Amino acid sequence: MPERRPPIDLNGISLADLQKLIDERRLPPVDKWNPQFCGHSGMRIAADGTWFHEGAPIRRPEMVRLFSTVLRREPDGRHVLVTPVEMLDIDVERTPFRAIAMHSEGEGRARRIAFQLDSGDAVMLDARHPLHIAMTNDGPSPRLLVRHGLEAELARPVYYELAELALADGSDPAGIWSCGSFFALEPAE
Repeated sequence: MPERRPPIDLNGISLADLQKLIDERRLPPVDKWNPQFCGHSGMRIAADGTWFHEGAPIRRPEMVRLFSTVLRREPDGRHVLVTPVEMLDIDVERTPFRAIAMHSEGEGRARRIAFQLDSGDAVMLDARHPLHIAMTNDGPSPRLLVRHGLEAELARPVYYELAELALADGSDPAGIWSCGSFFALEPAE
């Protein structure tokens, strides 16, 4: 059954109203399910965020949103699709999600930032959903923890928007405040 909830859009919404929408979303408790491993799903999430099944792109956004709700990352780094009765591997080239838009309210330590994900979800940048810079073969990759070990890579324009805010704040090291936490915009050493 396809996902029936509409995707969250950051346009024209306050962060207080956005937080209510996020809180009202009832995602499956995949962190509590421990079914038997059943093999590979035949699915892959490409570096650009396109979902594939047996080599063909999944063209229905509702199906991608549905699959994204039953995705988690295992302690060994594997990504799996989980239901109460089965667990299947899924290949992820970079991160399962991309942060495609950003909305900021406030300034300095009082700032709050939200990100819209390509999966139709949204995430507030806070202590539970931190931002870090991962070093990859392609260079630094800004990433946001979403849930269950899953990350969203910030799209380049979104990262540049975030970097502009950080530069305007003038903090040293360069970084950004959101929801009372500070997030450095340089790789951890």
